[in-house]
Amino acid sequence: MAWLIELALVALLVGGGWTLFARGKRTDERESLTLRRVDAYIETIRRERSNRALVSMSDSELRDLLHMGARNLRIAGERKAWTLLGVAGVGTFAAIVAATQDGIRGFAIAAVVAAVVIYGLNEFLTRQMRAPLEKQGIDIERIKVE
Repeated sequence: MAWLIELALVALLVGGGWTLFARGKRTDERESLTLRRVDAYIETIRRERSNRALVSMSDSELRDLLHMGARNLRIAGERKAWTLLGVAGVGTFAAIVAATQDGIRGFAIAAVVAAVVIYGLNEFLTRQMRAPLEKQGIDIERIKVE
């Protein structure tokens, strides 16, 4: 059982290191895709004219608003991912401690509680990061780059 935990920790460290190593190239590609999506969304806003506040903005204002919104959404998504990873680590540690005290039953209970907490926190943080853009009437799916 302990070797499995060690293997998981090594995999997390290797995966995290690879992610940080490949970050620059991926960031440039994501930035260019974001700018293309923002430009396409500006054309859609101009064509549909459904949101008066967005239609009344100039192209540069709208581009800045949408680009910063997409950037803030990406940053909030990264922050959410790290937060959930930390909570998952704490939940795993708590499950291991519970397993040493109460065996499989304690591990299962702690793991289920951690999963429920992670799910609830994920939903809360997702709604929190989408709220500012939705309040302005921006369709998040049009500027979101995954």
